Amino acid sequence: MKAQEPDADETFFDPSGEPGGVKAALEAVLMVVDEPVTEMQLATALMVPVLEVRELLVELQQEYDGYTGQGPEGHTTDPAVSQPRGFELRSVAGGWRIFSRSTFAPVVAKFVLEGQSARLSQAALETLAVIAYRQPVSRARVSGIRGVNVDSVVRTLALRGLIAEAATDPETGAILYGTTPYFLERLGIGSVADLPQLSPHLPGLENLGHFDDTTY
Repeated sequence: MKAQEPDADETFFDPSGEPGGVKAALEAVLMVVDEPVTEMQLATALMVPVLEVRELLVELQQEYDGYTGQGPEGHTTDPAVSQPRGFELRSVAGGWRIFSRSTFAPVVAKFVLEGQSARLSQAALETLAVIAYRQPVSRARVSGIRGVNVDSVVRTLALRGLIAEAATDPETGAILYGTTPYFLERLGIGSVADLPQLSPHLPGLENLGHFDDTTY
């Protein structure tokens, strides 16, 4: 599959003529995106085939992880060459984006959240878990599962961009909520199918499956 051809009035930029070539241009784009970007979007921006973009993304991913293609396991003995970077390239939520490496999450979180109250409350985490595992789901059903009113918590989660209106119940007209691509991005997963089993650290949610046949 080929990327879209530029319009006649567009100035064509050929990244292959620049230092680092297409790979460096791809890296430059990835450094400025604020959400996962698809291979097609990258191919269109660089005017190169999608297959080439896919291959270069994998190469960048391996380079950031310290893979060099040398030695028995793909690593050199020179730590200056083979050490992983402080960032990594991930395929999440249907696209690609550069993230700080998860190993350094504590120091990054401290830097970003210093002096802020950005953590979700236990009530918000439990409500988010119910929505994530039972989406699309209405506020009434979430309230029934949790045993408390969740209206304010749902508003908070929506304002944070973690959930959004997904559909409307054809029988009751109730708004049904689901998680967003931003939610997947924050968890570092590609789809809700990759969600882990319910954590035992979320009290009251172990028997969530018992509510499947309950209507609210």
